Amino acid sequence: MLNNFARQIANALDLPAVPSIDVLGSESLPSYFAVSDLACASIGMATAMVADWRALKTATAETITIDRRLASKWFDMTIRPQGWVLPNIWDPLAGDYETRDGWIRLHTNATHHRKAALAVLGKHETREDLRPVVQAWNALELEEAIVSANGCAATMRSRSAWQSHAQGKAVAREPIIDWKLHGTTTLKTPAINPARPLSGVRVLDLTRVLAGPVAGRFLAAYGADVLRIDPPGWDEGAVIPEVTLGKRCAGLDLRNTEDRKIFEDLIAGADILLHGYRPDALPDLGYDSKALRAINPTLIDVTLSAYGWTGPWAKRRGFDSLVQMSCGIAAWGQQHANAIKPVALPVQALDHATGYLMAASAVRAMILRTQTGKITTARHSLARTAHILDQSASPKLQGRFAAETPADSDPTYESTSWGPARRIRFPATISGISHAWHHRAGALRRDDAIWTKD
Repeated sequence: MLNNFARQIANALDLPAVPSIDVLGSESLPSYFAVSDLACASIGMATAMVADWRALKTATAETITIDRRLASKWFDMTIRPQGWVLPNIWDPLAGDYETRDGWIRLHTNATHHRKAALAVLGKHETREDLRPVVQAWNALELEEAIVSANGCAATMRSRSAWQSHAQGKAVAREPIIDWKLHGTTTLKTPAINPARPLSGVRVLDLTRVLAGPVAGRFLAAYGADVLRIDPPGWDEGAVIPEVTLGKRCAGLDLRNTEDRKIFEDLIAGADILLHGYRPDALPDLGYDSKALRAINPTLIDVTLSAYGWTGPWAKRRGFDSLVQMSCGIAAWGQQHANAIKPVALPVQALDHATGYLMAASAVRAMILRTQTGKITTARHSLARTAHILDQSASPKLQGRFAAETPADSDPTYESTSWGPARRIRFPATISGISHAWHHRAGALRRDDAIWTKD
């Protein structure tokens, strides 16, 4: 499936041929889907785009190598705290619950999503208290009630049920990357540092858990100035040390007049905007596509949604674990494992793969802007990434993966805001250059909302 995934992604990027990517190793994460193949293909294609960008300066074809074991591990948490402990990544109420007629997953990590679920189900503090309440509901009715309350929930559907569902059909018709042309600009030769290919590229990161932050982290590895912006009060717990690596992190309230002016100055100076807001969120704040391009006509806009850009669920809130329930992945795992409850992927592969696809499309858009003058938006969705992975469904558990050893981690210690840490070795190599993150993983809203000087 690796070559099939790579070919589909190359076609989505509108490449003349599939880049040559050397893959080392043969281990695979145990799954009923080809998760490790998707990891190698998505990380490999993002790396290939950085090499192509560099080649605009060097005119040389670089050798790209992906370590299959490490790529699989980079689809999961990569940070290994030394002498301190990450908080629990999940809220105590989040997870799968049996209903009167099936299974449902509640996503309550964000405070407002937890409040929405409890507004429907009543005030509860533990899963044990909540379980009998959920069990009294019909799954579809509870899903609709929580979604209508602006919460996040997903009924477990089979693959065939999703394929016949209106949203499943809509997603299947969408491209892997939905490109939109927004005009043209005067061609100019970019200043590319071959040692740090993305140095000087400014990325404004408005994304949250988890796909968008993965994209920004990858771009930062090759020199991009990634500035993450969060609203007041937002927190992501254990995910923050994972995805703030290489980024500066600032805070703005876009309902505040002065902060809006700062935001518009940042947009004016950005090359790339990463965001994962639902389709109407930025327009509701006064920043639709027309407004953004009035501020910066050459802005490259890379965005994602959970359930796609067309169909009845286009504006529905969602996360990787919910999409796995909706599109049949969890049901397929349960069925073929003969399990008593849903069986998810071994990692949040939809998030991670989509993140690397976003990084790939961001760099590809810069290449197009440089070579043709075209200014583009690239839209992605977790559900469309799930559609790629669904093609690899197997009735048998595939793959074996050895236990982690110290050799899997980088030997150097990383200084974070919380203490020292080690990190799983980076899986991608471009011959002639090395990756590096110039900003440590740290707390949100710790930096000024300004671009660094070139």
